[in-house]
Amino acid sequence: MDITTALAHLATALAIGLLFGLEREHDTAADRIRPAGSRTFPLIALAGGVAAALSPVALGVGLAAVAALVVAWYLQGARSEHADIGATTEIAAIAAYLLGALAWVRPELAVPAGVVAAALLAAKRPLHRFATRLVTDRDVTDAMTLFVVAFVVLPLLPDRPLGPYGVLNPARIWVLVIAITLIGWAGYLGTRWFGQRWGLIVAGFAGGFVSGSATTAVLARKSATGGASLMPGLLAVNIATLVQMVAVTAVASPAVALRFLPAAAAGILVLLAEIGWLVWRQRPENEDGDTDPLLTRPMSLKSALVLAAVLVILLVTTRAAADWLGGGGALAAAAAGGLADAHASAVAAASLVPQAITVGTAVLACALALATNTVVKLSLAGGLGGGRFALRLAAWLAAPVVAVAVAVFFLV
Repeated sequence: MDITTALAHLATALAIGLLFGLEREHDTAADRIRPAGSRTFPLIALAGGVAAALSPVALGVGLAAVAALVVAWYLQGARSEHADIGATTEIAAIAAYLLGALAWVRPELAVPAGVVAAALLAAKRPLHRFATRLVTDRDVTDAMTLFVVAFVVLPLLPDRPLGPYGVLNPARIWVLVIAITLIGWAGYLGTRWFGQRWGLIVAGFAGGFVSGSATTAVLARKSATGGASLMPGLLAVNIATLVQMVAVTAVASPAVALRFLPAAAAGILVLLAEIGWLVWRQRPENEDGDTDPLLTRPMSLKSALVLAAVLVILLVTTRAAADWLGGGGALAAAAAGGLADAHASAVAAASLVPQAITVGTAVLACALALATNTVVKLSLAGGLGGGRFALRLAAWLAAPVVAVAVAVFFLV
């Protein structure tokens, strides 16, 4: 290694230590003195780089010395007048030493790792608020259950088509269960973090990209327990559906996506106007996510399994309908396919352009898939939220549906 490269690596180690030191210095409380700050951390990181340059033995001896120093800091802090049993600064010192050593051999890895570690140190208050105010003991238990079904059960399931028409893939179905549960968690944590109005809008828009029907079901289920209006979040689901429709058709046929884009834009503009009106009108008396009874617990795994079973039945029914209609029923197949997944139906129709159908026919197929998918969403809203809730949702969706339909009429 030439002298210029060596100096650059040591400078990288020094910069990482300085980043740690400035953050720790800024975090220093008025009544407590940190054992290390803006000078000590750069020296520790530089020592790690120098030790790595000398030999593995020197690196090990240096790590032992830093560990002994950290233990001494901790013991001294525990016996001080302002005792603080936290060990963040002490662990950060060991991390600075190791990152300094990494900067000597792999600076391209040390830099992003150091930035992430510094960001984690700086995020003390948001993380503390998240852990103490937004997460309960029951939430931790539910999260552990979710990790088990995601990382233990999922790898054991076969990933191949089974059952009628080969549409029952156990692995993919289980992924759907996990996705539905995560949507419930997104709404739960997002609402508690941002407040009732904004949290559900964010969760609805994000969840719409995973599964618009599932997200609608999650929000509709919450409506039965009371709370502030869920309508903005439900409308945001449909914005995500329209955005994703344009994106997925662009992959299969850019011509179809370009032709459908004005219709999607018309629907999105109407939905945004409705969301803005609803948010402006809402004056919730309680914006505290900790006390709203709507947020007592995220969607349960049992409910997610039931919903996944319903969607699987719809998938089999859709495939059977497409089989009965034959290859020439592109529009009817798209309408039937929208019962399970509007985007999959749109991609299938767009893929037939220009060999089998025209661009206009494909755009009409996309619109029909959206229409039947909207019917599914309203059905789920009625089944889980009640008839009155479904009628309210239908009233708010009427204007964007008309906007899309009129635009498609002129485009086709």
